[in-house]
Parts: sequence; C-alpha cells; structure tokens
Amino acid sequence: MTSATLTPDVNQSRPAGNRRSAPAGHPLSRVSGLGLGVAMLWFSLLVLIPLAAVVAVAGSGGWSGFWDAITAEQTLASIELTIFTSVGVTLVNVVMGTLIAWVLVRDRFFGKRVLEVLVDIPFALPTIVAGLVLLSLYGPKSPIGVDIANTRVAVFVAFLFVTLPFIVRTVQPVLAEIDQDVEEAAASLGASRFTIFRRVILPSLTPAITAGAALSFARGVSEYGSLVLLSGNLPMRTEVTSVRIFSSIENDNLENAAAVATVLLVISFAVIVLLDVIQRRTVRRG
Repeated sequence: MTSATLTPDVNQSRPAGNRRSAPAGHPLSRVSGLGLGVAMLWFSLLVLIPLAAVVAVAGSGGWSGFWDAITAEQTLASIELTIFTSVGVTLVNVVMGTLIAWVLVRDRFFGKRVLEVLVDIPFALPTIVAGLVLLSLYGPKSPIGVDIANTRVAVFVAFLFVTLPFIVRTVQPVLAEIDQDVEEAAASLGASRFTIFRRVILPSLTPAITAGAALSFARGVSEYGSLVLLSGNLPMRTEVTSVRIFSSIENDNLENAAAVATVLLVISFAVIVLLDVIQRRTVRRG
C-alpha cells in the first residue's frame, strides 16, 4: 500500500462548504495600474534616483576615499554633534509633544486657538527667519539676558524649535479619536490613571508617537537654516553635518559631501527601522 493511499486528502475529507481555496490574486485594473505606474515614476524621480546619485558620487572615489572622507576629525565631530543632538531633541519632543497634544485635545482653556496656531509656526516660518528670531532672542543682544550664541546649547534649541510640531500633530488626531468610555470603564474597575494611560491610551498612541519621532529625528539631522546664525558654525564645536556638507560643496569637493550625506542617510534609515521595531513590540505587549 502506498503512502498516497494512507494519507487522506484533507480537501476531500471536508464538506464542500468548508473547503479553503487558495486566495486568488486580484489583478489591477488599467486605471489602477496606470496610477501605480505614475506614482512609482514620480517617487523615483523625486526620491530614488537622487538618492542613488548621491550614493554613486560618494563611491566614485572608491572605498578608501569614502572612508577617509567620513573619518576626518572635523567630519566625525560634526556627525557626532548632529546625531546626539537629534536623538536628545527627539526624546524631549516625545514627552513634551505628547503633553502638548494632550492639553490641546483634553483641556479647554482661554487662548487654546492661539496655541494651536503657535504650534504650527515652525512649519510656516522659513528656517533662516527662524534662525534670525532665535539669534535676536538668545544672542549677544538678548532682551531676556540669555546669550547661548556659538554654543552647543544653541544647536539644541534650534533643533527643538523646528521639530516641535511633528509629534504634536501626529499624536493629536489619534488622541482625539480615542473613546473615553474605555478609560472610564477601566477606572470603574479600579485601574489607576497611570495604568489606564499605560494599558489603554499608550498602545493607541504609540504608532503616532513613533511616526512623529522619526520625522523629528530626520528634520534635526538635516536642519541648516535655523541654526546657521545662532551656532556660529565653529569647527569641532558647533558645526553640524549640514554645514559640513555645504562647506565641502563650496570647496568643490562633491565626493566628501556625498559621503557625509550617505552616512546620514544610512543612520536615518536605521533609526526609522529601530523605531518601527519598538512600536510593534510596544503595541504587542499592550
């Protein structure tokens, strides 16, 4: 007796109504296919091709040239300052941005609409204008007596200013959609406010907080205009990577500029992947 006769056919042993057929694919219609093609072409022209060109220029001098460009003492100092400052600013924004979103959604107070408008100012204000505003407020002629010009604190403050709205605006609509009846039910069962926030609210907000954190970090890494006046761009002290890249371009050294840009690209991609992993684990644990 063969093994084929000993093993029953699973599909035949089930009633006809309970048989599971393999999921059939749904081919795109002509309109959908055209839309997908146009979208991918547009995305390639704006993102993929430019990024590929930057990587190609970075590798045009070979591995030794690339390594020498990114390991130069001044370049390493600028990368370190940019990355660590962006991480610190992102952590601050996760807390303060969520708090501001909570106040805007859950509380009613005089001047709420004005605060809503003020949160969006970093979006609408040109970054070089933001830099001028920060220099006027925190520079040598500060009206409040706070002079942080040409220091690393200036870089931190500039990053905070331009990245403030990201987490606020990603968390706010999600928080507004959370059903408060679930929170009231949890409270009636004896859950503390901290437990309700950790087990009910936070899992719902985690994807939005993660998305806002990724945007905040990416904006900090690439920022230029808001800090170029206040930081002083001092080599080995307050020079960030965007300024370093611009200096390389001014000196007609495109390979070095592309090499530093490639490093930032890799770091940003790694941070986005890490945040996505943290988000999934947090939501799963609930």
